[in-house]
Amino acid sequence: MTNTRVCVIGAGNIGRALIGGLLRSGSRPEHLAAADPAPAAREALRRDLGISATDAAEAVGGAQIVVLAVKPQELHALLVPLAAPLAAARPLVISVAAGVRLAALTAWCPGVPLLRAMPNRPALYGAGVTGVYAPPAIDPAQRSAAAQLLGSVGEVVWVSTEQQLDVVTALSGSGPAYFFLLAELMAEAGAQLGLEPTSARRLAAATLYGSGLMARGSDADLARLRTEVTSPHGTTAAALAVFAAAQLPDTVRRALDAATRRGAQLGAANS
Repeated sequence: MTNTRVCVIGAGNIGRALIGGLLRSGSRPEHLAAADPAPAAREALRRDLGISATDAAEAVGGAQIVVLAVKPQELHALLVPLAAPLAAARPLVISVAAGVRLAALTAWCPGVPLLRAMPNRPALYGAGVTGVYAPPAIDPAQRSAAAQLLGSVGEVVWVSTEQQLDVVTALSGSGPAYFFLLAELMAEAGAQLGLEPTSARRLAAATLYGSGLMARGSDADLARLRTEVTSPHGTTAAALAVFAAAQLPDTVRRALDAATRRGAQLGAANS
């Protein structure tokens, strides 16, 4: 990506994470441009990251890849005035706006190659994972370019249908909140059982972090990792039995189903 000209529209968490990831991966600042309607956000990008930050119409000029990192409800108003310059230049356009379907994006911005991606918040630390869907019109070179860009902030997982992005949103997009909730509850329980609250929080957070590192191993089997920690009739087994009795597997399935359905509803509302 070192010589690819990239424009990121939107200076929120994901937009800044992608710009930072590209810079760490070797992209030259002069090859990156950003846009945001807020003057203060543009100034922060110039000051903090050393890249050009202007309005969207100027920022897309000369870009080979344009990333749409704005809120879903802002996409229509953004793309309509950009439709003509984008159609003329035909950059690869990657939307990371949750829920907005390719059909709507194509209607608002016809004549350009489009794909959708769903990164998650750990991208801020270069430890994210992004689900990506590319329609058949996206060629292998464009897929490779998208994978390189999105891979600058973590792993990339391709899905075979656009509808699966709703599941990606439920699983990995919202997923950090689930793990934070579990760690929060573990810390609270530890404090109730006699630990100092600060110590309980540190123990829970460090356990979450270390377990994540183990789960990211190249040959990590989650069930095997769980089994290796669980001695027969031991303390871990006692805790897992309580989870099973509380029907935790069914609760998790219902939670992800609810998030998936909500994602589909939001997608329909914003398309």
